[in-house]
Amino acid sequence: MSEKKAMVGHKVRRLRRDLKLTQAQMADELGISPSYLNLIESNQRPLTVPLLLKIGQTYDVDLASFAEDDETRLVAGLKEVFADPLFETSDIKNQDMKELAAVAPTLGQAVVQLYRAYREARQDLSALAESVADGDKLAVRDVRAFPQEEVGEWFQAQSNHFPEIETAAETLWIDADLDANDLYGSLAVHIQSAHGVRVKLMPVEVMGGTVRRYDRHSKRVLISEMLPPAGRTFHLAAQLGLLKHRDLLDRTVDQGGFASDEARRLALIGLSNYFAGAVMMPYGRFLEAARAQRYDVEVLMHRFVASFEQVAHRLTTLQRPGAKGVPFFFLRIDHAGNVSKRFSAVPAFHFARFGGACPRWRIHDAFRMPGAIQTQLAQMPDGTTYFSICRRVVKAGGGWRDPARQFAIALGTDIGHAGQLVYADGVDLHNKAAATPIGVNCRTCPRLDCTQRAFPPLNHRLEVDENIRGASSYVGVGVE
Repeated sequence: MSEKKAMVGHKVRRLRRDLKLTQAQMADELGISPSYLNLIESNQRPLTVPLLLKIGQTYDVDLASFAEDDETRLVAGLKEVFADPLFETSDIKNQDMKELAAVAPTLGQAVVQLYRAYREARQDLSALAESVADGDKLAVRDVRAFPQEEVGEWFQAQSNHFPEIETAAETLWIDADLDANDLYGSLAVHIQSAHGVRVKLMPVEVMGGTVRRYDRHSKRVLISEMLPPAGRTFHLAAQLGLLKHRDLLDRTVDQGGFASDEARRLALIGLSNYFAGAVMMPYGRFLEAARAQRYDVEVLMHRFVASFEQVAHRLTTLQRPGAKGVPFFFLRIDHAGNVSKRFSAVPAFHFARFGGACPRWRIHDAFRMPGAIQTQLAQMPDGTTYFSICRRVVKAGGGWRDPARQFAIALGTDIGHAGQLVYADGVDLHNKAAATPIGVNCRTCPRLDCTQRAFPPLNHRLEVDENIRGASSYVGVGVE
């Protein structure tokens, strides 16, 4: 059997520098020559599995940190950056981006962050111009980075799995003697006995658009009556996490090194929600049930008294070493195609950071078929093929004057894992010709024959002929 090899020299170099070692010192500790280590760091030699294991044993590092996923993810981000019309005249090749990600990943990340700040500043400027055009008073506007993007990237970097929070959720079941047949009731009993906090279901005319509120003065958790049972349990568990494990959640947030207090608070909310999902769907029992039911989301919904979105999101977190589930990606969009949630345990799958998702993806069709689960084989431009399911979900509203919100959820995995899903029964997973050709977004997608293209592709200049009209503005015209 041939050894698995990885060109991750920049990570070895970063580890050595973090340890304040010279190449000669590290080479001596690893039992290799300094010249060989130099070749590894410059990506002229691969990092073999035996040497990777030796690094893990010698320096007590997480070997998962040497996975190539983050480099691939960075390349995808750089492609979106340089797809902007701002760089239309630049001759930036895919290989240039790959070399930047491999040799100087920190610089590459800085480029993506700088571009993100540029996009946000441009959006703020556009909004300001519109307000001036409408005759509104000129107001000073803060131009700040979007904290939700920063938090989303951090969750992605952790593969949406937090072992200590999983342990805390499992321990709660024992300490609180929770009842699976009445989880909401037993959580309410525990939060009162352990923290002196009462739980009260409140009418919508009191709560308004708020679904949960913690009143520190009266020591009460107020839950809106408009939430369905799964939502009530989820929010009660999330509040319990904030009360019982605030130190753990804060320590975990500290690891993110967030630039703003807003980002820290969003990360804290995200982790408390993670805790709630782990309480409602305990890792061991949930993974066992998911495997036995072949990841049938609707069966899991009823067994764990959870919503479609809660189950789909939980499936992306099953990445415990030695007990992993199918690696899924998760996406939630609204009617306009705006992405409000994205998580992924699929290394090679990339979401659009800037702009909307590919219009050929069936997630957009979910709004037309309420309640129905649709399946799709989709192939990216690099040939990787994914199997996904999509369904519309409805979030609780506040009555006639505050209607329920609708979203579309997509849950998918690499085609190599699709056979484990009940949804793939009857689908010819070997017939990749039947897969729908999709891309991350129009700017980064090289498919020149796409009839739904909204923008020209990266590094292609259109030669427009007024006497030729194709199926779309960008099909049927010359492309250089």
